[in-house]
Amino acid sequence: MQQTAANPSTISEDFLPLKGVDYIEFYVANAKQAAYFYRRGFGMALTAYSGPETGTRDRASYVVEQNQLRFVLTTPLDPESVMAGHILRHGDGVKSIALSVEDASAAYRETTRRGARGVAPPAVIHDEGGEVRLASIATYGDTIHTFVERKNYRGIFLPGFVEVPGPDRIAEPTGLLHVDHAVANVGLGEMNRWVEFYERVMGFSLYQTFDDSDISTEYSSLMSKVVSNGSGWIKFPINEPATGRKKSQIEEYLDAYRGPGVQHIALATDDIVRTVSRLSERGIAFLKVPKTYYDDLPRRVGLIEESVGKLADLGILVDRDQDGYMLQIFTQPVEDRPTLFFEIIERKGSRGFGKGNFKALFESIEREQARRGNL
Repeated sequence: MQQTAANPSTISEDFLPLKGVDYIEFYVANAKQAAYFYRRGFGMALTAYSGPETGTRDRASYVVEQNQLRFVLTTPLDPESVMAGHILRHGDGVKSIALSVEDASAAYRETTRRGARGVAPPAVIHDEGGEVRLASIATYGDTIHTFVERKNYRGIFLPGFVEVPGPDRIAEPTGLLHVDHAVANVGLGEMNRWVEFYERVMGFSLYQTFDDSDISTEYSSLMSKVVSNGSGWIKFPINEPATGRKKSQIEEYLDAYRGPGVQHIALATDDIVRTVSRLSERGIAFLKVPKTYYDDLPRRVGLIEESVGKLADLGILVDRDQDGYMLQIFTQPVEDRPTLFFEIIERKGSRGFGKGNFKALFESIEREQARRGNL
């Protein structure tokens, strides 16, 4: 593995200062039911709504939140709309990774000047809570980034949304904190193109690189590069398939999603044992690795604070790098198509992505692929 960590002190000019992930918007076939899933399963509280009752005629959107984590679940009301076509082609999935900025107009201007395709030029929306400026650019597949400038807004989420009075009696917090990273799957030979896009268009730097010698099994392999913004707060791994004996998980995703898109979203916690226990109790299904993975865990990763027995019971993986260690686990796909899934991650100093777990994890994914007849 080649590693080049982004160092903010070496970046002379950050022309796109990003404050964090503002929200992630999913296009789904039934937003009301999807909202219930994330409330009941992940413990995210329903906080805002937009739809016909609020004057929005073409869609219904539900906002669910937990700490700094915010999802927007949107469904079209017109079966012949572009959004409906998106869902027909891709199934439920991520449409927009929205990024918080101080100046949305400047973000749009700088990124389009560097080659981004504009999707929505800067526009101001407002209500009694103030105003929000939004602008969007295209990225891989049908995925977009929306720049959100809300410094002059004190209302509920965005203008056009109404508050859903709390407390949410369905949602019981599970300890999820924020988005750690979001992973893209792109086609063969496309990874370097999108790495270059983020470097040139958005000012990101190459953070880590994994090749097929790092991420491979007996049957399949892939390559991945991680890009990060100047502050290091935003990280996007980008995967592409590599040649193997059988179909890789990336190829399965691309076939099922009908093109590039967001493969998984990593959600941070500060107590992964507690979080995964609560998620499991609520019916969230996780990938499992053989119990033999834990036989030599202390030798591989050294001293850790958590009980190895408890980690084994839950299926949580551990990896260590020069900065510390991290714990991670992956859900099974949350859609009927084998596309989107989630990672739960706790960092104890580590800045890595679990290189030492790749083989065990990918063999687990391949077992699920075989069950679906897609390996």
